[in-house]
Amino acid sequence: MSTVDVIEIFTSINGEGPRAGELACFVRLKGCNLRCTYCDTMYANTPDAPSETLSVEAVVARVLATGVHNVTLTGGEPLLAPAARELVAALVAHEPLRVELETNGSVDLAPYLELPRVTATMDYKLPGSGMERPMRHENFALLRPQDTVKFVAGSDADLQRALEIIRQYDLTARCHVYLSPVFGRIDPADMVEFMKVHRLNGVRLQLQLHKFIWDPQKRGV
Repeated sequence: MSTVDVIEIFTSINGEGPRAGELACFVRLKGCNLRCTYCDTMYANTPDAPSETLSVEAVVARVLATGVHNVTLTGGEPLLAPAARELVAALVAHEPLRVELETNGSVDLAPYLELPRVTATMDYKLPGSGMERPMRHENFALLRPQDTVKFVAGSDADLQRALEIIRQYDLTARCHVYLSPVFGRIDPADMVEFMKVHRLNGVRLQLQLHKFIWDPQKRGV
């Protein structure tokens, strides 16, 4: 059985995405190919990050033991793990588990979206992240109504770029679309004004619930 490097497995509520507020079992894998300026999970990203090497079977067993049906696979960038697809397939083999992939927008989603009960919450990294260049625009054509594109914005320039991408790919007709503020860097009220000015029907402002319920730096929540 293949293995994955796991930073942490914990149960909490989804802090963002279409299932925000619902219980989820989070499986955070090690490693990321991007270094966003606002990253809040650097503890999971570096090659020397403390982690536990677990078999796919062991991860599935831990998830099943929680009794929680929503599974959020996150990182870092979880889809970089060589056994990522094997892990997702093993999880959804246990109905009623359903897996949400939190992915950074630079990895091909095609091998995952063909699996049952799998949805993608895909970032599009805006200029303020410093990581827009690696974005994989081909993924937009794969997205379905149950999937999500998330734009994390820290400035008006970021919001303008998000607007361009939303319109260029007609995203509100394809999937869920969320605007989310870089915590502490932009006033969410200004984002609402931007949405009003540009008549962003079908776009939702999303605040990271877990950063309001707990300390923003707290892990495992």
